[in-house]
Amino acid sequence: MSEETLFSKIVEGKLPADIVFQDKLVTAFRDINPQAPTHILIVPNKIIPTVNDVTEEDEGTLGHMFVVARQLAEAEGIAKDGYRLLVNCGVHGCQEVFHLHMHLVGGQQLGRMLPRRLSESRS
Repeated sequence: MSEETLFSKIVEGKLPADIVFQDKLVTAFRDINPQAPTHILIVPNKIIPTVNDVTEEDEGTLGHMFVVARQLAEAEGIAKDGYRLLVNCGVHGCQEVFHLHMHLVGGQQLGRMLPRRLSESRS
């Protein structure tokens, strides 16, 4: 098992959080610094530091994270208008907690993810 993380302590109930969903595979809780009206973090209960550390045995858990994201988006009332799912990886990806997690963000118009000029320059 990897070293404990802020998120593993939340999963284990060692740190308080506004948990909105938890089962044997994943835990979801509200971000303490929300970037939109709905900002929920969905984390695997197993510590996986980054996307680079994902293995074939994690496929079921990662797929389950997307199912939970869909269910939470519906429960939060943001599914119809849309939302964003974000996973940051490593230092250049601005990952702050090295326990893989998915951000479910919505409840308002979020704007482009990248400036248009960056996305057009890759065409």
